[in-house]
Amino acid sequence: MTSLKDYTHDSGSRLGGYKDSVTLVDTHCHLSDVRAFPDPRLEIETALSAGVRRMVTIGIDGDSSHDAVRLAERHEEVYATAGWHPNHASDYSAAGLQEIEALLAHPKCVALGEIGLDFYRDHASRDDQERAFRDQLALALDARKPVVIHCREAYSDLLAILEEGAAPPLIFHCFSGDATDLRRALDLGGWIGVDGPITYKSGDPLRQVLYQAPMDKLLVETDAPYMAPEPHRGMTNRPAWVTYVNAGLARVKGLTETETALATTTNALAVFGPLGL
Repeated sequence: MTSLKDYTHDSGSRLGGYKDSVTLVDTHCHLSDVRAFPDPRLEIETALSAGVRRMVTIGIDGDSSHDAVRLAERHEEVYATAGWHPNHASDYSAAGLQEIEALLAHPKCVALGEIGLDFYRDHASRDDQERAFRDQLALALDARKPVVIHCREAYSDLLAILEEGAAPPLIFHCFSGDATDLRRALDLGGWIGVDGPITYKSGDPLRQVLYQAPMDKLLVETDAPYMAPEPHRGMTNRPAWVTYVNAGLARVKGLTETETALATTTNALAVFGPLGL
C-alpha cells in the first residue's frame, strides 16, 4: 500500500472504460432526473460500455422515489431507492412515509434513502429534518432495508442519533467527515461512499481520511448529475464516470483499479443484495 504522499492527480483516460472482466456498480446516482438525463437508456449504454454493470438511482421525495422505481422496472441494469431527503423534509408527512413503505416492497427497490441531516442548506428546519430522519430509520428497521445517508455539516448530530440504539445497515453517501466521524460510522457497521471529490486537487484532507477506511467498507458512487470527477469537474456527471472515482480510490489505496473494482462491487452486493449479478 502506498503512502498518501505518492498520490498525484492524474486525469487519465477512463472513456474507454474497463475490460469485460471488470464490473463496477455506481451505488448512488440520480438517473431518473429527466432534466439531467432525458434519455436514460443512452446513459445506461454508455455506463455499460465503461464496465459499469449496475446503477442505483436514488429517491429524494415521493415523486422522485416513484420515478426511480419506474426507471428500475424498465431497465435490468438499474435498481432504486425510496426516501425523503432532508432538504425536502418540510414537505414530509405521515402519508409520505406510507408512500415510501409501499415502494420499499418493490423487488427492485433495494434501500431507503437518501435520508439524513443537512445543516449546510436552509431548505427545511432542523426539527423537520430530524423527525423525517427518525421516522424513516424506524421504517428501515421494520422493512429490513439498508439506509442511504445524506449528511452535510451535521455529522455530530446525525451520528449521535444513530448511536442511540439499533440501526439498519448504513451507507454514508459521499462521505465528507473527519477521521473521528469515520471511526464512529464504521463502529456503526456503516459503508462509506466515495465520490468525485476523491479526484479533486483540493481533496488531500478527504484522501487522508479515506486512506484509513478498510477496503471491505468502501463503495464507489457518482451522485450524477452532480460532483463530476476530474477531468470533467463542472460538467454534468454521468454514471459511466464512476470509473474515475474507482481510479482515484485505487491511487489512494495503492491498489490496482481492478482490485478496487472487485472490492467495491463485492461490497455493493453485500449491502444491497445480488442486484441480478
